[in-house]
Amino acid sequence: MSEGGLFALTEEHEMIRQAARDFAQKEIAPIAAEYDESGEFPSKTIRKMGEMGFMGIEVPEEYGGAGMDTLSYVLALEEICKADAAHGTIMSVNNSLFCYGILRFGTEDQKHTYLKAVASGQAIGAYSLTEPMSGSDAGTMRSRAVRDGDFYVLNGRKSWVTSGPVADYVVVFMLTDPEKKHKGVTAFIVDAKTPGFIRGKKEPKLGIRASATSELVFEDCRVPVSCRLGEEGEGFKIAMTVLDAGRIGIATQALGLSEAAYEAALAYAREREAFGHKIGEFQGISFKLADMKTRIEASRLLIYNAAMAKQRAKQTGERFNTEAAMAKLFASETAMFVTHAALQIHGGIGYSKELPIERYFRDAKITEIYEGTSEIQRLVIARSELGLH
Repeated sequence: MSEGGLFALTEEHEMIRQAARDFAQKEIAPIAAEYDESGEFPSKTIRKMGEMGFMGIEVPEEYGGAGMDTLSYVLALEEICKADAAHGTIMSVNNSLFCYGILRFGTEDQKHTYLKAVASGQAIGAYSLTEPMSGSDAGTMRSRAVRDGDFYVLNGRKSWVTSGPVADYVVVFMLTDPEKKHKGVTAFIVDAKTPGFIRGKKEPKLGIRASATSELVFEDCRVPVSCRLGEEGEGFKIAMTVLDAGRIGIATQALGLSEAAYEAALAYAREREAFGHKIGEFQGISFKLADMKTRIEASRLLIYNAAMAKQRAKQTGERFNTEAAMAKLFASETAMFVTHAALQIHGGIGYSKELPIERYFRDAKITEIYEGTSEIQRLVIARSELGLH
């Protein structure tokens, strides 16, 4: 099956995919293991990705972006994640969770002030919804934002903020009307230089270790009313709409990981010999490879379908939550299946850090968890099919 599959790729699509592939293999792949080991944020390569337009692919040129479509974003992200999922996580959050939210719900002033810097890679964007005791159930959050004249005073603790230790701007969700629970959530764009914005504990993670993740603490952090994203009480709607876009990014991350692991396993099965045969000739290995390839191609089609649904939504305003949830659910579980099988095919050498297989395996797990667990994706899909809202 061709890489484009049923979806006809334009010359522009092929160009951005090739540009991303060349960059990822030359600039990211050689340093991925080193940054995974150190956990250091890869500032230099992220800046280069910004210069190449990868940090704001769907953002119009007038706001500092590349002005391309959703499929272009998916194709580029796939190649970056194939080289290193941590770089892909930073790129995905920047594009999907920060830029998309402001592009969709921001004022013209907000777009010019925050989008230009982040979409061009001159600044890093982040998204902060989760709290220590509040994940998918956003109505239980404890963070508060209280109106005080022309400002809101923000107080609370946020957790698991991707790019939190390095972000210049963060879209933050807090309760402005606690009695209304999730209908009382409001979104804000917070400049990290604002007094009362404190970067908390950096998380020591299993995988995607070069993608910095931390807590954020807000102590009487005064944010101008002009930095509110949308209206009071619209935060939950904004958060969920943005997560729809984010889930396409995570599905793509899972696809890139799966492809990298599969290609390594395929090459190894062609070279490694046992009992006088290439191990790929044994049915136990060959059937694994067949299942891996089939699930990868099914993931690709679900992702491209979700990307097309998101692209249509720019004109129609319709939701693409079901398409995004199906893509993320299947692709993330495929990533776990494929990386596990690839490690098994490699045997002992797959367990060693001498090869990237064990890194793919560690990186894959998070795709089933963040931006909505597999269980939440199943809930989204089922509720949509049953007509429940």
